[in-house]
Amino acid sequence: MTVPTEEKQTNEHVASVGSKDSSTNDSTMEPTLVEHLTDLRKQLVKSIAVFLVFFIGAFSTINLWFPYVTRGHKLIVLGPLEIITFYTTISAALALGLALPFLCNFLWQFVRPGLNEKESRFLSLYSPVMFILFAAGLAFGYFIVNPLSYNFLISLGAMNFDILISAQEYVRFLLLTTMPIGLLFELPMVAMFLAAIGLLTGDTMKKVRKWSYVVLAVLSALITPPDFISQLIVLIPMILLYEASIRLVIHTEKRAQLRATEESQSRPV
Repeated sequence: MTVPTEEKQTNEHVASVGSKDSSTNDSTMEPTLVEHLTDLRKQLVKSIAVFLVFFIGAFSTINLWFPYVTRGHKLIVLGPLEIITFYTTISAALALGLALPFLCNFLWQFVRPGLNEKESRFLSLYSPVMFILFAAGLAFGYFIVNPLSYNFLISLGAMNFDILISAQEYVRFLLLTTMPIGLLFELPMVAMFLAAIGLLTGDTMKKVRKWSYVVLAVLSALITPPDFISQLIVLIPMILLYEASIRLVIHTEKRAQLRATEESQSRPV
């Protein structure tokens, strides 16, 4: 009669220990989730604060840099609210560009604990290069694509129309010919990142080169005004960047193979 009682007590003890362990695990997981959400909130608050500082600075000094945006073009507004819309849009775009390095740094601080060694090393090394490429894309769009496509379209319409450009349409055209090009200039970094984590190789990029050119042509047509000149101006550097990406990926693969060979040779037999 005593054996079942002892077994029952033993089972109750095991169950109580298991429940304590599960409650302990839940209590250890809960602070981790709370800390993660707290860190996310902190990075978001800092990002918004930095963006607002640059936005207020850009909006308050708009008369100083406004001529660099309009480039002497005569613009019209169709209502009083369009003035505020124009100033707000162009100030927000400038503030976003100026705050981008800080936003990337805050994003890096948040995602760094969840990255593996390869991803963390890649982002820490090439984050400045990513910003430089983005700035180069913006400069290419601002100094080359935008004036050429704008003058071409205006001259094309001047034959048959009296042209009046509204401020809202002008800023939309300016952003269309700058921001997407800045993103497309990140192509080499995207290719190197995919190669670093083993999802892309140089041989694969060579095999799909023709199809990649087609995709780049479609993208250049989507992000540029509907004229052949703008699309061609954007497509040429995109093809050059793709070829540069192939060279960079192959170089990265050779370095990884060389490093692996040196490590294998340095190991004692």
